[in-house]
This record gives sequence, C-alpha cells and structure tokens, in this order.
Amino acid sequence: MGIDWRRRALPAAALALALAAATGCDGGTTDATPRPTAAPSAPSAPSKDVARVCAAPAAGPSKAPAGAVTVDPAVPGDLAAKTESSPPHTTFWLRPGRHTLLSDRYDQVTPKEGDVYVGAPGAVLDGRRSNHYAFGGAARDVTIRYLTVRNFVAPRDEGVVNHDSADGWVIEHATIRDNSGAGLMAGARQQVRASCLRDNGQYGMNAYKAGGPLDGLVLEGNEIAGNNTDDWERRRPDCGCSGGVKFWAVDGADVRGNWVHDNRGAGLWADTNNNDFLIEGNLIEDNDGAALIYEISYNAVVRKNTIRRNNWVEGRAQAAAGDSFPFATVYLSESGGEPRIRARTDKIDVYGNVLEDNWSGITLWENADRFCNSPANTSSGDCTLLVKDTGRCVQPAIARAPLESDCRWKTQRVDIHDNRFVLDKSVVHCTVKCDRMGVLSNYGTYPDWSPYQGERVAEAITGEQHNRWHDNAYVGPWTFVVHDASRTIGFKQWQAAPYRQDKGSTFRARDGG
Repeated sequence: MGIDWRRRALPAAALALALAAATGCDGGTTDATPRPTAAPSAPSAPSKDVARVCAAPAAGPSKAPAGAVTVDPAVPGDLAAKTESSPPHTTFWLRPGRHTLLSDRYDQVTPKEGDVYVGAPGAVLDGRRSNHYAFGGAARDVTIRYLTVRNFVAPRDEGVVNHDSADGWVIEHATIRDNSGAGLMAGARQQVRASCLRDNGQYGMNAYKAGGPLDGLVLEGNEIAGNNTDDWERRRPDCGCSGGVKFWAVDGADVRGNWVHDNRGAGLWADTNNNDFLIEGNLIEDNDGAALIYEISYNAVVRKNTIRRNNWVEGRAQAAAGDSFPFATVYLSESGGEPRIRARTDKIDVYGNVLEDNWSGITLWENADRFCNSPANTSSGDCTLLVKDTGRCVQPAIARAPLESDCRWKTQRVDIHDNRFVLDKSVVHCTVKCDRMGVLSNYGTYPDWSPYQGERVAEAITGEQHNRWHDNAYVGPWTFVVHDASRTIGFKQWQAAPYRQDKGSTFRARDGG
C-alpha cells in the first residue's frame, strides 16, 4: 500500500519557499501553505442535485420510534451500557443533547447484530477529545441514522465509526466530523448515504478491511469536505495516507452523487488492487490534490462527474520545485482494464465528464520499476490480482510468459472520450505546467534483475496497451506529455502519427472557457 514516487508532496515550509521562487507560476499567489478547508478560489455554489449535507443536516425523529430504547444524555455511558444489556436487533433513540461515554480512552459502543441507532434532533455523541472510538466490534448489519459523532481521537489509519470494519453497516443522515484518524471505516456491503464526513484529521472514510473481503460498497449523496486536517503527508512524507476517502482492495464500489470538496490532499483515492468501481455524477472541486487517483487497480467507469479547481496546491508545489512530471487532477497510476478480472467493465472508461480549471487534466502513468517483488513497489508485499503467489515473480520465471505480463500492474485499456476539458490560466494563476494531459512512463532501471528495463514500458503504455483519447472537446491552451516526461507536444502532433490520439475531438486553443 502507499504512494508511488511520482506523488511526493513538499512539506509546508519548503512549499512556501519553493513557491516564492517559482518561475512557472503566477506571482500573484503568495500564500502556498496547505490548508484544511479553504478553497483555492471562492467555490461556486453546487447544483441543486449535489449533496449539500453539512450545512443543513436532516433532522431525526423528535419522538422515540415504537419499541425503541431511549438513551439519556445526562447519564455518561448510557448508550454503551444499554447496548450491552439489550438483545440484538434493538433500536436505540438518543434524546436531544450531548451524549458521552465513560472516561477510559477505549470506552466505546459495541453494537450487537442488527442494532439501530437513531438520533433525535440535536443528538450528539461527543468523544470529548478523550475517547478513541465511538462504535466498534464485529456485529453485522448495524444502522446509524441522524446522529452527529464528533471529537473522538482515533490513531492514524484507524477510524471512529465502525472501527473494526464490520460488514453490512448502513450510515444515513449522519454527521461525522472533527475527529482524529478516519471519521468512518468500511466493511463489506456498507452503505453510506446522505451523510456529512467533514474536517476529520486523516480521512472522511478509510475503506480498509484487514483480511477482507471488502466488496459491495456504496457511497452516495454525501458531502465529504475539509478532511486531513492533521496534514499527514507533511507529517509522514510519501505515506499515501490522506484525503477525502481512501479505498484499499475494494472489489465493487458505487460512488455516486457526492460533493467532494476542500480536502487537504486528494478527493478520492483508490490505492492497491481495487476493482470494479463506478464513479458517477459527483461534484469534485477545490481539493488541494487530485480529484481522483486510481492506483495499481483495475476496471472502472468514471462518468458524468463535474471536476473543477482541483490540484492547485500540490500541482503548483511540484511546478515550483521544477518537476517536469504532468501532475494531473485525474491520475491513473499503473491501473487499467483487465478482462480476466470480473467486473462490470473490462476497461477504465472515462466519459461524459467536465473538467474545468484544474491543475492539468488526465495523466496515465506506469512506473517501469514498480512490479511484484520489486523494492520500488511502495505497496510492499502486494502483488497483482493475476498472481496469487508473490514468490513466483522472480527470475527466471518473471522474464517469460505469462509472468512477464502478469507480475506488472499495467496502465492499459483506458478509454477517455466524450469529455470536456476547459482551462483558463488566468483563473488557475499559472503560466506553465498546469495545461497538460499525459501518457508516459520512466526509463526502467531498477532492480538489476528487472525484465522491464529501458524504454520497454514507455513504449508499451504509449502505443501498445490500447490507451486512447477520442471525441473530446478541449478549450484552452492544452499540451500533451507522451512516452516520457521530456516529450511535450501540441494538439496536431498528438493527433498525428505515431500517437494518433483524439480522433474526432475538437480543440479551441484560446485561453479561457
């Protein structure tokens, strides 16, 4: 698991110094220090169809549901105690007010199978910056509705709600905010709907289940905003442990109709052997890093999203540092379609999206040195979904079929079409390096037993692995990075041999939308 070497971010202090000396960015932007919730520019109001959950959360029932156990906020630990003394499939109604647990940091609510927790208007479960976890344990099919959970202090990579990644939980009309760690963990078949995941220290949600499987995940109609307030990429450089939502080895996820904005780092980040994602109808805007990272993963549909003003902080930092890599707002890293892995599609299909005034567009990347058993694989110990025994990916077998192909995560079968890409550099406040699409690799060098040395992978990702752009509309001064980071070309070269990309696309080169 983790971040690859192309995704390194600068610490905040170094970032500010680098920006002051940048030659590629507009000098009018002087405050470069990453921030948890402030947008790079004043955010536009979301459309009426977008999930505006945090400002006006839905209110729960003002009276206890029939048969529910009433929980008293005046009694510390009442919720945990009544949960323990009640049978499975009990409904608990939390009266209005501030509910607390007992004082031990590990005190938490441990539901039984099928328990339901419903908050009255104004019901809050408060960890008082003392308790680590709100809800934990292995019970299945737990439901939490209309409840605010705040001020818990889970450690890094752990979560406050569904701490143990139990299966089948339903989180609806909840507000999970101002916690350390992840506001929410995920188990199989978990549904998170119409909820506010805001201002949590690491993630809004960490979709990770030790030992798995984690499948059938639904994330719909939520507002996911201002997360990673603890700035983990600065505290642990290259950890790959931040953002709005992080997905690890999830097989089947629907991410629909969410408003993902103002997160420090990436908005949505799927990292390490994810498969079968539908990312549809989301508004993803004003995140410090990429809107979407899909890394060493497989088979996804990314459609009908509005993606705007993302990656201004991280993209600007890399440009200021002189990095020539096309850091983009949609970043597909060693990820592609694989027909042998069951999913609703056998490619990565990116279509019907509007990308407006982001720091660059879409980059397809493959690190030639990153494969099973390579020391350059930052997801240490993991192998592709095509090779169950990682130990097979060694010489001499890795140099021959089928392992020569199957031991490497490949950016292949990516179809980018019918999208609209708009860039106005005066809005982004940049002059260079914010206007790029990319399909590229590095020169393979490492380790010395690698069968992928030289330009082999760069040639494959550029011309042999069925990656293509077509029928898109471009507005603005777009450029294209091909083969390796040293080759930047214009639209006519991009369409001509040997690349032959963007057949049927239109290009209006004037700056602006």
